[in-house]
Amino acid sequence: MDNEEAARVLTQELIRYRLQTYANLQRLLKDVDAYEVVGPSGAKYQVEIHAVWDDKPNGNLRVMGGIDDGGWRAFVPLTDDFILSPSGEFVDE
Repeated sequence: MDNEEAARVLTQELIRYRLQTYANLQRLLKDVDAYEVVGPSGAKYQVEIHAVWDDKPNGNLRVMGGIDDGGWRAFVPLTDDFILSPSGEFVDE
């Protein structure tokens, strides 16, 4: 797997989620978005996006994404995340 390409693809996927509202992202607490994307090189990647409460229920929401190529990397995917407050502001880690 090309780690640099995979990281760029994951960043682009997470941008789509950063544009969503706090209320809409809460669905990811129960449902994982899992899908396949094709990178610029033509490589296929599996992406999973889910969320957890960062500290306490109805507080900050941590949205996490993972990406792998379906091979051995699936056991240790590349990951990235962001935290969104209930007011809709991004929280720096």
